[in-house]
Amino acid sequence: MHKIWLVNGTVVSGYSRQEESCVYVEDGQIADVISLKRFKKKSIPSDTLVYDVNGAWIAPGLIDSHIHGFNGFGTEDHQSESILEMSKALAKHGVSSFCPTVYSDDEERMTHAIRAIVAAHGKCEGAEILGIHLEGPFISPKRLGAQGGSSPVDLDLMDRLWEAGEGMISNMTVAPELKNMRELALSCVKKGIVLQAGHTDAAYENMLEGMQAGIRHSTHFFNAMSRLHHRNPGAVGAIMILPDMSCEIIADGEHVHPELIQLLLRGKPVNKVVLVTDALKPTAQKEGTLLANGEEVLFVDEVFKKPDGVFAGSSLTMMKGIKNLVSWQIPLEQALMMATENPSRILGFDRKGALVPGFDADITVFDKQYNVLMTMVAGRIVKNLFA
Repeated sequence: MHKIWLVNGTVVSGYSRQEESCVYVEDGQIADVISLKRFKKKSIPSDTLVYDVNGAWIAPGLIDSHIHGFNGFGTEDHQSESILEMSKALAKHGVSSFCPTVYSDDEERMTHAIRAIVAAHGKCEGAEILGIHLEGPFISPKRLGAQGGSSPVDLDLMDRLWEAGEGMISNMTVAPELKNMRELALSCVKKGIVLQAGHTDAAYENMLEGMQAGIRHSTHFFNAMSRLHHRNPGAVGAIMILPDMSCEIIADGEHVHPELIQLLLRGKPVNKVVLVTDALKPTAQKEGTLLANGEEVLFVDEVFKKPDGVFAGSSLTMMKGIKNLVSWQIPLEQALMMATENPSRILGFDRKGALVPGFDADITVFDKQYNVLMTMVAGRIVKNLFA
């Protein structure tokens, strides 16, 4: 594997930015981050690749922990080839890793989707598969949104889905108010599955009980969950009130009003907020019928909707989400934290999400107009406009 220097960029990771900085990659890992002044004093071996990024941003690779499809390919295809095509397309947009998200559906269809992702794992040429996100099936029938169905809590069904996933299920959306949810939550915690409250009609007390059982993350905040009420704060209120509860946001300006995201961040620690796309199969698709989970959808106001007007999902990309957040007066450092360090830490992905020596060399380089110039996955360059 090549030794690589990215030089003369602005390194942005976490709360800080460092202008005129350089990142050194060796054996697929971040080996050093130094100033341009120090780099110029170094003797660079002939077998080292050096890319002058000419002032562009150098950031950790973007992590999308909630995405159903991209560029005409989706988890609902039940084919490993579709997952591999998603991987290649996502890397062109700065995503270095992702959690393919399986729709809530009957056991057979969910199992087929899970097995297709497992078959693709380790074979991706673009973004890396970190784990599988199950958006159900143990969700509220009152808050289905675009999901294909729901199921009462069934521990045997959960065990069968876990077996099909061969240990790759990393996170799962559940409704905390469902009967026997505590038993399910305790079982999932033992398996290392991060549980997210979503597609839920939970009362505030249900959310507290869920947190005590290990449900400490939440799915697409404000969407498909019980609303804030002055006598029952519901799921929305619980997420805003409880500092230990983390949440996803879809920053497309349609799923959540920008002012509400600003309100959320005035009370919620920024390290508890995760940017996701919830992107559907036709996202970035240039031609053909727009299908999501087997149904035709309409592209209206930058989102996909069912013919009855119900939101089917997003057409957002991670980089567009970052651009939107910055346009809403959120610092770039914080926007990038939501797209890199936060999902890595909250979902338990070690050595991801930061430009720190010893971490995987997952890197995104982009210009001031948010155009992706380079994407690197574990030191492997999968997009390069500097060549």
